[in-house]
Amino acid sequence: SWHTPALLDELAAALPMPVEYENDVNLVAVAEQRLGAARGHEDFVLLWNEGGLGAALVLGGRLHRGWTGGAGEVGFLPVPGTPLVRQVTKANSGGYQELAGSQAIPRLARELGMSSIPSTPYAEAAAALVERAATEDTVLHRLLLQTYATRLATGLASLVSVLDPELVVLSGASLTAGGDVLRALVQDELEELAAARPRLVVGDVREHPVLRGALESALATTRDEVFDTGR
Repeated sequence: SWHTPALLDELAAALPMPVEYENDVNLVAVAEQRLGAARGHEDFVLLWNEGGLGAALVLGGRLHRGWTGGAGEVGFLPVPGTPLVRQVTKANSGGYQELAGSQAIPRLARELGMSSIPSTPYAEAAAALVERAATEDTVLHRLLLQTYATRLATGLASLVSVLDPELVVLSGASLTAGGDVLRALVQDELEELAAARPRLVVGDVREHPVLRGALESALATTRDEVFDTGR
């Protein structure tokens, strides 16, 4: 029932205060812009990889949501290296999601012949595998991390070629688990695949970034209302 078109109206009727809704990855971008790695930056892309693969676009200091609110749904991008996904809304997936989303990491580890793959849900398993690959210097772990970095850069190349952002923030457990080791590999791959040269950083807001972004948005609205001198 969370997908009912009447959800916002029903919540607004039940609560004694204004109600708004926002995309979760956009809220992470708000948190990073106010509190984290994107402070002081007006043009950046935040790439999120956890339960799903998505992006937030901040242009001229403001979130760019697109005509229907779907800007940043990069998981649906057709990319080389994976079969073309058709009827993506029915499949709820796309090429970039299948290539580099969290669910692809345990699958890649199995293909490489790695053992001890966590049996936890795929997002947790992916983060654990990426963290291990970034800290253990074995041939298989290096190969896993390098392959993952190439897959991430494949989709990022399309984004930065169109938007030419100043900065790309890597966020979500399947990215932050790789730390600076993964970031450097993605940066190197991206410089091979795209003419644009944005700086890549790992997100600073790790604890409940969606909630932190929501709180920052609510605080900003409250400040505007309290200190509005035009009324």
